[in-house]
Amino acid sequence: MKTLYIECSMGCAGDMLTGALLELLPDPDDVIGLINRAGIPGVTVSRERAESHGIVGTHVAVKIDGHEEDEATEGQRHHHHAGMADIEAIINSLNAPIPIKNHVRAVYSLIAEAESKVHGVPVSEVHFHEVGMADAIADILGVSLILERLGPDEIVVSPVHVGSGRVKCAHGWLPVPAPATAEILKGVPIYSADVDGELCTPTGAALLKHFATRFGPMPRMIPDGVGYGMGTRPLPVFSAVRAVIGESEEASARVLQLSFNVDDMTAEDIAFAAERLFEAGAFEVFTVPVTMKKSRPGTLVRVSCAPEKRDGLLSAIFRHTSTNGVSEAETVTHTLRRYTVTASTPFGPVRVKRSEGYGTEREKPEYEDVARIAREQGLSLREIKETIE
Repeated sequence: MKTLYIECSMGCAGDMLTGALLELLPDPDDVIGLINRAGIPGVTVSRERAESHGIVGTHVAVKIDGHEEDEATEGQRHHHHAGMADIEAIINSLNAPIPIKNHVRAVYSLIAEAESKVHGVPVSEVHFHEVGMADAIADILGVSLILERLGPDEIVVSPVHVGSGRVKCAHGWLPVPAPATAEILKGVPIYSADVDGELCTPTGAALLKHFATRFGPMPRMIPDGVGYGMGTRPLPVFSAVRAVIGESEEASARVLQLSFNVDDMTAEDIAFAAERLFEAGAFEVFTVPVTMKKSRPGTLVRVSCAPEKRDGLLSAIFRHTSTNGVSEAETVTHTLRRYTVTASTPFGPVRVKRSEGYGTEREKPEYEDVARIAREQGLSLREIKETIE
């Protein structure tokens, strides 16, 4: 299996991830040219040789109207602002394939939704510094183009070092990780160590969240290429994103199956317990009718979870069900890479869930959006789906 491993032991910023991935390509200047011809207003991108603590890598310089901006400090400067409508217009106008535009849109939506949540305003009212917005679009476009060329079957990302201390932005001094970054990184393993400052930016966090198949240690693999993407901030330790591509022997994520039988719980009891198990971190909870001792009808309950969620789920199972014992088995789950985009339809915007990998692509409109439109229009789900498709 072709596996891409991204090591974020010194965080992740959009330009650092782009630089690391560029080093895995036979012709990195081809992608640089595509970014420059994509039509991002005022943007030019170049790659430069950079060095950190004796290790050589690639720094990607994104210039807006001839000036390079540091994503980590863009909030300290005064610039014109752009809203999501402006960003959507730029993405729509990009000279890039539609699937690439969909990735750019999905990643930027993660950033906008996080900013919306932490500032308590609708996504439509979120505004970005114009220079930082153009810089982020260039990084997201570059990563999307490179990953299309690399074509990994899975993307594994290490736990993310977010840094420590505080960062200064337009709203004053904020804790690291910044609130928007922390919001994006929900569900992602992160940690802080002895490096002062912001190591993971909102753009870096959103790229990892969108493209990662899973998070965890490097799988057993035979590397074909290694790339280093360098940042610009001087630090007392080696600072880079490292990307490794090769053939892995590990198929995909390790998943635990926790199973138990009950014969004295009602359907309502089991439904309530299932809700609590999902809250405790279960991927999946399902039931199967079974015949137990003395030919009594019962229910097999099977819970799937990540290994690190095991103890919490065992506690929830014993608390909310009547079982006295739980069986545990470790399995391997093969997954497609999943992400969500927003599509324009005759009924307004509709979220579409996309899956890809192993040579397969598929998409499906979000049920809640389809159901809402069906109720509003007085039509059936089938009629709405046919119109959207």
